Amino acid sequence: MITTQKLLNGKFSVELHQFGTSGEPLLFLHGAGGLTGVDPFLEDLSKDFKVYAPHFPGYGESTGNEHIDDVIDAALFYHQLMDELGIPSANIVGHSMGGMLAAETAALCSHRARKLVLVAPAGFWLESNPIPDFFAADLTEIAALLFHDANSPVAKMFTAIPEDFKALEAMYVERVKRLATAGKFLWPLPDRGLKKRAHRISSPTLVVWGESDRLIAPAYANEFTSRIKGAKSLTIKQAGHMVMYEQQAAFVTAVRDFLKG
Repeated sequence: MITTQKLLNGKFSVELHQFGTSGEPLLFLHGAGGLTGVDPFLEDLSKDFKVYAPHFPGYGESTGNEHIDDVIDAALFYHQLMDELGIPSANIVGHSMGGMLAAETAALCSHRARKLVLVAPAGFWLESNPIPDFFAADLTEIAALLFHDANSPVAKMFTAIPEDFKALEAMYVERVKRLATAGKFLWPLPDRGLKKRAHRISSPTLVVWGESDRLIAPAYANEFTSRIKGAKSLTIKQAGHMVMYEQQAAFVTAVRDFLKG
C-alpha cells in the first residue's frame, strides 16, 4: 500500500510504502537509488513486522527536500515522521545512504531504534578503500559497482535503459533528482561527522555486508563495529552492494533472526 503522509502542516509530503498489518514496526531507509516499487524483501519482512518504507524528500513523489541541508536535518526528518506515524520507536533498517541516516537517527536519540540494522552503510571514509564516484558513473558502469553478478536478471532489471523516449526522459529526470538529493550527504565524501556521534548509538546493532560489494568495500564493516558498542557484523556471500535483492532469502533470514532474537 502506498499512501501520502503530510508532515509539519504540509512542509513535507512523504510517499510512504507500507507492508504488513501487524507485528513490531520496522522503518526501512532506502539508499541513494531510492525504492524500486518492486522490493520483495520488504514484502518478506512484513510477514513478521509492520514495515514502513518512506521515500526520502526529493525521491519519487516526496517533497520538502529544500528544508533538509545536512544529515542532522535528515535524521530529524525521520524523527518527525515517526512521531506523526505514532511510532516513537521502531526497528530501523537502513541501506547505504539510508544506513548512514539510520545511524544518525539512532545517534541523535537512543530511544528511536529498538534494534538497528545497517546494510552496507555509508558514513565513513577509508583512504585504503576509497569509495568510487557513483555520481560520475555511467549507467553502463553501475551494475558492476552494485552487483556480485552484473549480468544477472536482477542487475539487468536495475540498469535497463528504456527504449521509449518519454520513459527514458522520465528515468533521467528522476535519476538527476535523486542524485542531487543524495549529493547533500555523499558527495564528494560521505564523512559528515558520524564518527563523532556513532558512540552515542546504544541500540543492539547488526552490520550486514555483501562479500562482493565494490561500491562500499566490506572493510568498512569494522569501522562501524568498532565505533558502535556491541555491534556485530555479518557477511553474505555471492552478493554485492544490493545484497537484499541478490540474496533475498539470506538477507531476510539474517534481519529477521536478529530483530526477533
